[in-house]
Parts: sequence; structure tokens; C-alpha cells
Amino acid sequence: MRDHHAAIPTPDEIFRRVMLARSVMYRLGDPTPLTPMALGDGAHLLIKREDLGPVHSFKWRGAVVKVAELHEKGVRRVVAASAGNHAQGVALAAAAFGLHATIYMPRSTPKIKQAEVKRFGGDAVEIRLAGDSYDEAAGLAHACAAESDAVVVHAYDDPAVIAGQGVIGDEILQSGCSARRVYLQIGGGGLAAGVASVLRAHDADIEIVGVEAEGQASMRAAIEAGAPVDIGRIDGFCDGTAVRKAGATTFGLCRGLLDRVVTVSNDEVCAAIERVWEALRVVPEPSGVLGIAAALREQDDGVPSLAILSGSNLDFMTLPKIAQRSHIGRRERRYYAFSLRECPRALVELLDRLGDGCNIVDFQYGKTDDAAAEPVIGFEAGSDDLDQIPDRAASAGIECRDVTGQTAVDFRVIPLRPGLFRWPVFATVRFPDRGGALREFMHRVGDVASICYFNFTSTGETEGCAMMGFEFEEPARRDVFLRLLGVCGQPHEILGPDECRFRVAMGQERTGARLTSGASS
Repeated sequence: MRDHHAAIPTPDEIFRRVMLARSVMYRLGDPTPLTPMALGDGAHLLIKREDLGPVHSFKWRGAVVKVAELHEKGVRRVVAASAGNHAQGVALAAAAFGLHATIYMPRSTPKIKQAEVKRFGGDAVEIRLAGDSYDEAAGLAHACAAESDAVVVHAYDDPAVIAGQGVIGDEILQSGCSARRVYLQIGGGGLAAGVASVLRAHDADIEIVGVEAEGQASMRAAIEAGAPVDIGRIDGFCDGTAVRKAGATTFGLCRGLLDRVVTVSNDEVCAAIERVWEALRVVPEPSGVLGIAAALREQDDGVPSLAILSGSNLDFMTLPKIAQRSHIGRRERRYYAFSLRECPRALVELLDRLGDGCNIVDFQYGKTDDAAAEPVIGFEAGSDDLDQIPDRAASAGIECRDVTGQTAVDFRVIPLRPGLFRWPVFATVRFPDRGGALREFMHRVGDVASICYFNFTSTGETEGCAMMGFEFEEPARRDVFLRLLGVCGQPHEILGPDECRFRVAMGQERTGARLTSGASS
């Protein structure tokens, strides 16, 4: 195990190690290319394609250099902790150099990363799932090493690992690119420390920006405190960079090499994933686009920039969440509750009064009172358009309040009193993904039925579906409504009593598409 009280290497020392690391590293992989990513108006962002490396992440570089160094010293067993990408690098290196690796991974590690570790390492690797975070897994890895003859291959806080990641900086320089700003994602800081050491050695004026995800900004906290600090609970959405405490070595290097450290939101990360997909037809994992997310936010200043794309080991089950949040990253989403009289056509008249400009991405309403209604509607638009919603409601004499972020809204808890429903019919109603489609349907049936339940959320599909409850003054009007549905050709499915009770109780109707209050998106 490395002595954490050892002197922190200087950037010049890291640079010299980088030059030596190249010959070792290129035994197992090749340099990765630079690809321009169009930003519009002729501008582009240079992307260093670490997703094209042997393990689809830059992490193999540092692992190979460290394991090769230990192999030369006669070490036969290594231990590592990783959320996935470093583990794959250690597995690759252990198999290549004939070492045995025990790798601790958090229990939440995506199965694709576990499978890839075994694929690269084979019989040379033993995976132990332990702990609920990287830091917990790392503690167990160090305890294992202390009780055996194994040596820890740290994910970031080791000069050899830092030098391995730093070879990326040498490849950037060798490419001759003209970038004047480089964005480097930070988890523990190994990539940032290594690449910045090389870039600074050649260009004192290039701007180097460290990028962390909100909710896991341990390097920024360390710089502000003057030493690494444990930031406690962290957001694990960007699982590959979820580190509670910056490394002593990486902090010592980064605080003198980085011009600034910025944070990006999970929504911005999702928007960056979407932009990468549109431009390069690649679906990266969240931690792999932190630098790109920051670059997209700052693209308007025109500085020629470069960011690193690293990590395409995405858990497939996270795709729906990413797709939904990518739109929020580009536009803002807010939820408003409206106080209305409970009467026929009240909801459709509300949509008419709100007018154009905002996409409706969520609609939650259940009848709880014979005289008053309080639907919750989620809107997606620019800030200026969203700011106008309360004013439009006020001009129509409608009380409106912002309920964004409230627990009941986020978990889509829709209150209702079925005992108040009169001759109800529940149905799933489908709409094309175009502005005003839902409102047109509500106008067609508004003279016959009143809406007593409305459950809709957008998933971005080409066709949307809302679960709706309709009530009637008398059974004859219900029969007219059912005939109207058939005549107008509106795709729908009438729900039976048992299925209706189950779906309403469990809140399982989560399909839908973008709806707007106006005629167009």
C-alpha cells in the first residue's frame, strides 16, 4: 500500500513519469483520436475520444502503468476498489501481466461493468460486491491489502496512476490542436492532475477547467478548505465520479494547476449525453460527459475548447431517466398548482387561458371536492415563458402557486375521492406528439363529459397516453360519450372496474408524450 505521508510529486515529476509511461501503456492500447462535435453556427468542440479506448474509458491508462510497475517489483497480487471503469483497467492489466486482482465494487455497480471486468480479467480477477459507495468499497479494499500480501492499485491517488492518465495530455499536444481551454472531469482528480501537469509544461497560458457534478464536488470543497475534506453524502447519478473526498496527491497537484473548478447539474449532464448522441451517435455514461456539459454551457464565449469523452459503459436501465432529464437540461421545468371551480370545462378553459409557449409535460388531477379543483401541471419552456404563467393565470382570476420540487408532486401522488364521481368512465386515451392534440380532444368531449381524474407524464415517445376519468350528469350522457369516442376515431381503451381501481391506486399510468397548451410546440 502506498504511503500517504509521502511527499506529493511536483507537476514536473508527473510530466517525466508520463514520458516513461507511454511505452508501457501502448503495449495494451493505442492513442485515441480527436473528433470535432458541431455546436452550430460553424463552431465546434474538440472531443478526445477516450470512449474508444480498450475499456471505453481513460481509466485503463493509469491502471496499466501502476500494475506494470508492480509487476516489475515482483508483486503477484493486487487489490482495487472501483465503481466500474478503473476495475476494468485493473482487470485488463492483471491478465496481461499475470497478476491476480481482487476488486471491490459497490453493490450498486451496473451489471454491465461487472460483466466487463470479468471479460477483461477472466480467471485473474475476483469481484467482491461490498458497500454502497466507492468510498466504502475502497475502505474494504485497503483492509484486505493490510491483511494480506496484496498491494492496492488506487483509482486516482497514486503518482503512477496519475502519470498514466496524463498520457492523454501528451496525445492532445501531439495532435497539434488549437484549443485554448480544456475541460477535465473530476472524480478523485487523477485525470485532471495528470493531464494538467502535461499541458502546463508546454503552455502556461492555456485555461484548464476542472468539472465536477453537483452533489459530489469534493475537489472544489478541498480547494475551498485548503485540504481534502469528506463532503459526506454524495449524489451517485454520475457513479464513475462519485467520490466523497479528494485524494491528497491529486489535490496537491490540482490546486496549483487548475484555473477554476465548476459544477454541472444532472440535468445538464443528461442534455450533454443527448448532444453527444446527436453529434456522434454514441451514448456515454453520465460521468463521461461532465467536461462536455460544462463546455456546452460556456460555448457562447467563442474560446476554442476541448473536452474528454470517457465512459460508454452505461447501464441500459438508466436510459429512460436520461432521456427525460435531457430536455430539462436544455429547458427549465416547473410545476404549478391552479385553484379552480369544480365545474364542466374548467380544465380545458384553463389550458385556453394559459395560451401558447409552454409544453405541458405533466398533468396531475383527481376530484376531491364538489366545488373546488386543484390540478397540478408541469410545464417545460424557457424561463421567460414560464415566468408569464402566474401572470396569465392571475389575469383570468385564477390562483396559481409554484409547487416545483414538492414531494407529492415529484412522486406523482394524485389525491382523489372516488365517492364523488358520478357515473364515471375511465380510459387510456392516446394522442399524437404535437401541440394542442390533448386540448382539441378535451374541446370535443367537453359538452358531454367532465374530467374527474387526469394522469399524464411525458416520456418523449412519438405517441402519448393519458389515463383519464370522465363523469356524467346521467347515464345517457355517458352512452353519448362512448359513441363519440368511436365516431371521432380517438385511440382509446376503456378500463374495467378492477383494472381502473388498481391503476388509480398504484399510480402506474406513466406513459405519455409532449403536450402543449397552444397550437404548436
